[in-house]
Amino acid sequence: MSESSAETLSVALFSEMFMADQLARNRLSKALPKGMELSHFSVLNHLARVGEEKSPAQLAKSFHVTRGAMTNTLNKLEWAGHVHIRPDWDDARRKFVTISPSGRAARDAALAAITPIISNMVKQIGAENVRNVLPVLREMRQILSDVE
Repeated sequence: MSESSAETLSVALFSEMFMADQLARNRLSKALPKGMELSHFSVLNHLARVGEEKSPAQLAKSFHVTRGAMTNTLNKLEWAGHVHIRPDWDDARRKFVTISPSGRAARDAALAAITPIISNMVKQIGAENVRNVLPVLREMRQILSDVE
């Protein structure tokens, strides 16, 4: 493949990824329960999946956001009663975050709202096509994650 065709392919790939990301965020944000933002759902979903306490710094690193941005999201989630934030008993400067029962219910409601949208898309594209593209997307994510 020539350098210019590789560049053209690269630009086309990232253009499609960015547009798909923008459209997906817009569509899913509208489907989320009132008051929930995608960032809130993402944190609740992560905490529900890992099933253990995480520090705000660990969460910020997992989501590739600043600690300030994560603190803002966590403060909103705590205010809504969706997470519990406790001090680290060994180091008072640190905190730990866990999902609350209310947060688990909010996450489940959000999943129920967005799953039909995603499932419909998978049906339209075809399950086999989605299975084939997942390893490529996963590898791209890993490569991009390793850059930081």
